[in-house]
Amino acid sequence: MRIITLNVNGVRSASRKGVFDWLRKQKADVVCLQETKAQEDQLTDPMFRPDGHHCFYFDAKKKGYAGTALYARQEPDKVIKGFGVKEFDDEGRYLEAQFGKLSVVSLYLPSGSSGPERQASKDRFLKAFMPYLKSLRKKKREYILCADWNIVHTEKDIKNWKGNQKNSGCLPHERAWLDELFGPAGYVDAFRVVDQRDEQYTWWSNRGQAWAKNVGWRIDYQVVTPGVGAKVQKAVIYRDQRFSDHAPLIMDYKL
Repeated sequence: MRIITLNVNGVRSASRKGVFDWLRKQKADVVCLQETKAQEDQLTDPMFRPDGHHCFYFDAKKKGYAGTALYARQEPDKVIKGFGVKEFDDEGRYLEAQFGKLSVVSLYLPSGSSGPERQASKDRFLKAFMPYLKSLRKKKREYILCADWNIVHTEKDIKNWKGNQKNSGCLPHERAWLDELFGPAGYVDAFRVVDQRDEQYTWWSNRGQAWAKNVGWRIDYQVVTPGVGAKVQKAVIYRDQRFSDHAPLIMDYKL
C-alpha cells in the first residue's frame, strides 16, 4: 500500500507546478494533502478530482486558509471531518477515511511561526489533540496519520538545531509533545523505521538559499500505530521537482 503526504501550500498553486501530473504517475493508494487554501467550489477543474480516486476536501471556513484533502483509490467505508474541537474543525485540520480496520488521516497542525497569537493556538491544539490520539489507541483500529506536524522531533530532523531552540517548531515543549506521542502514547514515526539518516528534510524556508543548501526541517511525518509500524517497507522524500515549500513523503506498507 502506497501512501503519499504533502503540504501543498495552496492546492491551486501546486497544480500549476505540476503536482497532479506527478501524482498520476505515483500509483498511490491514498494521497493526503494539507494547507489546500481553497474552497471546494473553487476547484471546478477536473484535475482536482484525479481519475480513479474518491476525492474528499475539508475546507477551512476562512477562505484561502488551511484545509485538508484526501484521495483514495478504494472507496472509504466512512469519512470523518474534524475531531470534535470547533476552533480547529473550523480550520479544516482533520480528515479521516476508514477502510475496514484501517484509518488514514490527512492532518494539518497549526504553525506558530507568525507570532504569539498563532503559537497560543498551536499550543491549544497540542493540548486538545493528545487526549484524542490516546483515545484512538483504545479502538480496535490501525491508524496512519499523514501530517504537516509543524514540529521537528530531534537534532537529526533540523539543520540548524542550536539556532532554532527559541523558534516555533523547535521549542522544547513542542518536542516534548512528540516525545510523548512516540513514547507513552504508543505511536511510531514510520519514516524512522526504515531511514535513520541525518538531513532528511521535508520543508525549507523560502528565504535565502535554504533549498539549495538543504537547510531544512523534517516536519512532515506519517505517524502510525504499532501494527502498521511493523509493516513499513520503504520511505522516500521526493525532491526532483518542487510543488511547494514542502516535499512529498512517499511511504510503502505491506498491508
